[in-house]
Amino acid sequence: MKNLSKTLVMLFSVCALALTSSFISNTSNTDEGDKLIGVWEPSHGKARVKITKVGNKYFGKIVWLKEPTYPDGGPKVDKNNPDSKMHETPLMGYSILKDFEYSGKKTWSNGTIYDPENGSTYNCTIKLTNDNTIEVRGYIGVSAIGRTDTWTRMVKK
Repeated sequence: MKNLSKTLVMLFSVCALALTSSFISNTSNTDEGDKLIGVWEPSHGKARVKITKVGNKYFGKIVWLKEPTYPDGGPKVDKNNPDSKMHETPLMGYSILKDFEYSGKKTWSNGTIYDPENGSTYNCTIKLTNDNTIEVRGYIGVSAIGRTDTWTRMVKK
């Protein structure tokens, strides 16, 4: 009975240690992933995108436009979207980054980016090169066939 008690205590200790280290690992991975959260400006300077986290995924929506209206004063809309029902949707507040997951090593993947200038959606990866710079790579099919743009952080969380 005495040996059984020692064995149970040992087994409980090992399980507790494993759960604790797993929790710490997941917490630090989450903290690393959350470095993407903030407001970013693409290199063209025409817009700013706020990246937030919902559950375990990251999303980005347009929160500022250099030219938010047309010459007639109407708000810029998603006129190039292949879905004609979206043509009257304002670009301000539009989600252009969707479903990114933190995959480690300062990289987010499995997401898409929408380009309102041509109405196309691309597979996308994001890589943090330093605390204030990300490389956003949109591509079709394989990452080798695509384009990378450098975005600058405007506001943290």
